[in-house]
Amino acid sequence: MALYAGVDCGTQSTKVLIIDSDSAQILGQGSAPHQLINEANGRREQLANWWTEALEESFKQALINAQISGSEIVALAVSGQQHGFVPLDIEGNVLTPVKLWCDTESADENEEIIDLLGGKSKAMSQLGILPQTGYTLSKILWFKKNHPEKWKKLNSVLLPHDYLNYWLTGCLVAEYGDASGTGLLNVKCKEWDKYTADKIDPEGRLWNALPKLVKANSFIGTIKPNIAKKLGLSTQTKVSSGGGDNMMAAIGTGNIKPGITTMSLGTSGTLFTYTDTPIKTSNEMIANFCSSNNGWLPLICTMNVTSATTKIRQLFNLDIEAFNEALQLSPPGAEGVMMLPFFNGERVPPLPHAQASLHCLNHENLTPQNLSMAVVESATYGLKFGLDLFREQGLSMNEIRLTGGGSRSPVWRQIVADITNTQVVCVANEEGAALGAALQSIWCDYLDKGKGNINPELCLSDICNKFVHLNENTRMYPDPARVNIYQDLYSEYIKLLKFEHPKVNI
Repeated sequence: MALYAGVDCGTQSTKVLIIDSDSAQILGQGSAPHQLINEANGRREQLANWWTEALEESFKQALINAQISGSEIVALAVSGQQHGFVPLDIEGNVLTPVKLWCDTESADENEEIIDLLGGKSKAMSQLGILPQTGYTLSKILWFKKNHPEKWKKLNSVLLPHDYLNYWLTGCLVAEYGDASGTGLLNVKCKEWDKYTADKIDPEGRLWNALPKLVKANSFIGTIKPNIAKKLGLSTQTKVSSGGGDNMMAAIGTGNIKPGITTMSLGTSGTLFTYTDTPIKTSNEMIANFCSSNNGWLPLICTMNVTSATTKIRQLFNLDIEAFNEALQLSPPGAEGVMMLPFFNGERVPPLPHAQASLHCLNHENLTPQNLSMAVVESATYGLKFGLDLFREQGLSMNEIRLTGGGSRSPVWRQIVADITNTQVVCVANEEGAALGAALQSIWCDYLDKGKGNINPELCLSDICNKFVHLNENTRMYPDPARVNIYQDLYSEYIKLLKFEHPKVNI
C-alpha cells in the first residue's frame, strides 16, 4: 500500500484527499471552511493563516477517516486558487491580507499595466496572454501604490499554492501552470518576463522577488519537521510542485490530452481544454495558460456561477434541495425573466465593473422559481459564450466533463447540455482538484523512482486511466426541442449583454 495526499485550497475551503496508488482507492477525506473579506468596492481577501489552519484541520479529518498513520504518506501536492497575491518579507512573514482571484479592486491598475505595455495587442504579443483584472500582476501594482512602506519590505511574490508549498517545505518556487495566471509569465517560452516586471517596477524589487520556476513533474522538497508534527506526517514526506486549481482539476478529470473539455460549475465558472502547443489567438478573453503536465491549458473563466445562485438561494431561504425543486417548476426561459448575473463584475466578457440586473419582469413571472431558473440559465449562458470562443479557435468539444457544486444538480446538468448542445457527464470523484494534486504527487514519485512508464506524458496518462472514471449515471444528452428554445433565448441574452458574440453559429 503506497499512500499519497492531494490538498485543494479553494476560495471557500481547504480539502484533503488521501489515496492508495496500489488499489486506486480514496481512503479518506477532510475539509475545513475559510472566511472571506468581502466589500462593495470589489475587495475580496483572505488571511494566509486561515489556509494553514484549515489545512491542519482537514488533514486531521482525512487521517481519521482513512484510519491510517500520516507517516505512511509518501508524497503530497497542493492545488490552490489561482491569481492570489501573497507578499512576503525576507523573514517569510505575509505583509498584507491576500487579494484573491475574484478581487476587482485593482481594475484601474490592470488598465494602467496594459497601457504601460503599449495596449492590448502589444501586451498579448509580449506575454502570449492578456493580463486581466483579477490576475496577480494588477494586485502587485495596487500593493505598491497603496502600501509603499510595506513595498520596501517585499522579498517574495507567491501565489496561494506557492505559499502553502513554502509553509510546508521552506522552498520559494513557482510552477509554470499556476505562474501563467500571474500576468508576469511569458507563456510561449515559460519564463518570467523581465520587460513587464520592469515596467511595473523599474527599480527591480519585483523582478528579484519572483520565485524560481520548476516543472510540474518535479518534487520541490520534503516537509519541515515542525510542520510534519502539526500535520501528523513523516519528515520524509515529499512535496511535488502542485499547481493552480484549474490545472490540478484538469489532471483530476483526465483532461491531459487534446479533445477533452472540463467545465467547472463552482464559485466561478471555468472551461478549459488541453493543447500540446500554445494556441495562436488575438482574442483577449481566452487565457492561454500553461498546464501542470508540461503543455498548455487554454481557459475561459466567468466570475458568477454558484456565487450567483447562492445569492438567489439566500434571498428566498432555499436549501439545495428546495432550489432544485424550484428549477423543475420553471420552464426554459423562466417565463421571460432574464438576468445578467454579474454580482462580482465579470471577466468573460471583460466587464470588471458590471453589476447584476433583472429584466422583463411582470406581475406574473416574478416568482422564486423563475428567478432561480434565470440565475442558472444566465450563469450557463456565460459558459456557452466561452465555449463558442473555443470553437472560434477551431477547438472541438464532443463531451464536457462537469465538476463543481452545480454539477450535482441533474436539472442544471440538463440545462448545460441543452444550452451548449453538447453531452455532459460528471467524473466519479467530485473533488477534481484535490484528486489531480494527489495524482500529480504519484506521477512525480513514479518518475523519481523510475517506476511504471518513464515517459512523463505516458506515465501520467497511465495514472489518470487508473484513477479517473466517469459517472455514466450523470450523463445528459441535449434535448433537440429545448436546444432550439435555448438558441433563441441565448440570442436574446447576447442582445441584452450588448457585447459582440464569438463568430460561430449560435
